[in-house]
Formats: sequence, C-alpha cells, structure tokens
Amino acid sequence: MKILVIAAHPDDEILGCGGTIARLVKEGNEAYTLILGEGVTARDDKRDTNVRNDEINSLKEQMNKANEIIGVKEVITEDVPDNRFDSVDLLDIVKKIEKIKDRINPDVIFTHYCNDLNIDHKITAGAVLTATRPMVGETVKEIYSFEILSSTEWNYPLTFSPNTYFDISKTIDLKTEAMKQYKSEIRNYPHPRSVEGIELSANYWGVRTGLKCAEAFELIRCTK
Repeated sequence: MKILVIAAHPDDEILGCGGTIARLVKEGNEAYTLILGEGVTARDDKRDTNVRNDEINSLKEQMNKANEIIGVKEVITEDVPDNRFDSVDLLDIVKKIEKIKDRINPDVIFTHYCNDLNIDHKITAGAVLTATRPMVGETVKEIYSFEILSSTEWNYPLTFSPNTYFDISKTIDLKTEAMKQYKSEIRNYPHPRSVEGIELSANYWGVRTGLKCAEAFELIRCTK
C-alpha cells in the first residue's frame, strides 16, 4: 500500500500522523510526504525568501531527518508562501497536489482537518479533496484528516470529531524523536507543540479508545 501525507508546513506531518506513518511503514507499507509551504517567512511583515534562505534550508534539513526517522521514502516540497496560501490561486495548489499524486499513485492520503485555525491548513484540506475527486481511475481509496496541536484545538468552535484511531503505542517514541529534529519548531511545555504535549495528546486519545497511545483522525473517504 502506498501512503501520501500532504501537509501545509514542515512539522505538520509529524504532529498530525507521525506515529501512524511510522507504524504503517513498519507493517510493510510505502510512505511519501508532500510539504506544500516553505515555512519561516510568515514571521516577516513582507515575504522575502532571500532574507530567510538559510533558515529555510535548515528547516528542510530538519524535515528530512524527521521523515527519515518515521520511515518516509521520499519528501517532496513545493515552497508555497508560508501562511499566505490564500494569496495563491487555489487551482495552482490543486495542480501541485495532482502532479505528485499522479506520480506516486497513493492508495491512502493523510492531510489536514478542514476547520483548523491556520488558513494554510484549511486551504490544503480543500485542495486535497479537489485533487482527489472520486472519478473513474482515481487511485486514492482512503482519505484521513488529522489534527495539528496548537491549531486545531485553538479554533472556535472546536469541531474536530475523530471517528478513526490508530494505535501508536509502539511508535510514539519515533514520533517524538522525529519532532525533536524540528529544533526551530518544537516548544517547551506547556505549549501543545512540546514533546510532553505530544505525549499527552497520544495518551488522551488512547484512554478514550482503550489504548495506551493513539492518533485520531476523521475518515473522509473510504472506497473498498
């Protein structure tokens, strides 16, 4: 089975489904990651990639190390302006996704929840659904949306309602180790994007489903 994770920013792929991807790879599946946004430049009043070039390259190095830890075969980046996805035509983002989807032909996609606080997450979710319309010949049979700590739970109203849970009791350590590679993105506790925050979230979903650790998803499509 081929799996494609489509995320807006570097670190979203680990926060959203890092434990699940690590587990599925261990079970013999093949995983790829598509990161649409460049990261970093949202910290400036005006986007200038030249000013942030060293930081962008460093972030990509962190991203590659993180994905290697969870067993991802290939990481693809598209460098859409960070936290400015709404400045890009939706069709252009859809076409970027279609290009990678048609090359990899994934069976399963993991991506963002459609009602996150972050605008890039929302647009990514919509673009993925547009790029995977269930027409004849579409290879994608399952689509799952994930939460992003410090984005999903900060929106109002909070509407993320997971209906699918993956047991990551044996891969939570890989998830946290991968997140540690994002030295520029990880935060100190009690920030949700801390190692402790990630572990607490996994425990929270675990105890709600009779597991030690879990990641939660909304199953958007399942075609068998």
